[in-house]
Amino acid sequence: MPSLKGLLFNQFAAEGLSALVEEMQSEYTTKKGRRFNHENITYEISRPALKDNTIEFEISSKIPENEVKTPKAMQSYFQQIKKVLGKGKRKPESIEMENIVWDSRKETEKKRDYVKLLYRFPLDDLFDNKVVAKQHEKVMSGQADSSMPDSPSAFTKAGSVVLGVVRENMREFGKESLVKLMAANKEVKVSSKG
Repeated sequence: MPSLKGLLFNQFAAEGLSALVEEMQSEYTTKKGRRFNHENITYEISRPALKDNTIEFEISSKIPENEVKTPKAMQSYFQQIKKVLGKGKRKPESIEMENIVWDSRKETEKKRDYVKLLYRFPLDDLFDNKVVAKQHEKVMSGQADSSMPDSPSAFTKAGSVVLGVVRENMREFGKESLVKLMAANKEVKVSSKG
């Protein structure tokens, strides 16, 4: 059974990722749901899920099949993306190529290949005690950040600050991961043309 901490963190992680979706949809071409399009590639940010004292979420990008036409080329594209994203810190928990068959009216079948990244963060990694302490001092001295939640679920001001930090950190983690995927797609597209 999930803990109260897990449930609250998941709620505020969802708010952070939803804010990121809105930001990306306002900056790029909006698609249905939690998706947007940038440079002919559709991206999607999932909702978070609470699993085993961690928050998980996925980011995916469509492999541009109008530029990468054969199954062998798609596999190569995926392997290059995987290689680029395997570097640096905060690597995805898993990187998979997913094939989705889509048929909205049962008349035509469309195949779409996606790069799907799974990220997993332990609950205690979603906030930093020093950041919370500094934010709490500001709140107590009347210099509260207007984006800080006043959650009835948090019994103290410090609890509200923690939830606000969790929300902002999830938005930042999601954005950092998304920017890496977008850069990887750009790098692989450029190298496959050259």
